[in-house]
Amino acid sequence: MKKKKYTIKDWPEYERPRERLLQHGPQFLTDAELLAIIIGTGNSGRTAVEIARSMLAQFGNLRNLKNASYAEMGQICGIGQAKYAKVRAALEMSVRLSREKVLPGKKIEKAQDIVDYYHNEMKDKKKELFHIILLDIRYQIIRDVLISMGSLSETTVHPREVMKEVVKESAAAVIFLHNHPSGDPKPSPQDLELTKRLCESCTMLGVKVLDHIIIGEECFYSFAQMGQI
Repeated sequence: MKKKKYTIKDWPEYERPRERLLQHGPQFLTDAELLAIIIGTGNSGRTAVEIARSMLAQFGNLRNLKNASYAEMGQICGIGQAKYAKVRAALEMSVRLSREKVLPGKKIEKAQDIVDYYHNEMKDKKKELFHIILLDIRYQIIRDVLISMGSLSETTVHPREVMKEVVKESAAAVIFLHNHPSGDPKPSPQDLELTKRLCESCTMLGVKVLDHIIIGEECFYSFAQMGQI
């Protein structure tokens, strides 16, 4: 006789993740249970919750899971392209939700305004990314531009590329922003030299540099707060 497949539907309703979310709210579910709802179904040997628990055991936490490639996540039995896509899409939405704290038109008053917007997204990147935030005369965001994507330890930024974007948008002020994959936001000698060159270029165009912010693992470095701009 063929053995009956055991699924979450065989669980009592009060233990099923989807029913618990509908009755009590998502805040009462564990990370594994939330992942199980995203995954949707299990496979012939395990339920969606069991697969979700294996994912968290493999990667340690949701942050590491967010950065996992398909090759890495696909090593877990029960995770194919469809489930991988669902998980990555859900985690990416959480990042974008955190970025909605600052939108185009938002007035920037302090470094923390920018950090709130970018920290969750940039702190886990394995490569250095260099952004410029373009602002109007009232220090409201026009848009941000990714200027360069580098290696684990550095990125190449040419002042002419920065100035081209400043002129294109007729920006009155700018904020420079990049991350340190090492987790330590302390500026390197190259960071100091680049900041100096960029500030000189902006001064020639009559554009005010409000700050250069470096994102680290748990904290950030603000050139303006340190009196270096």
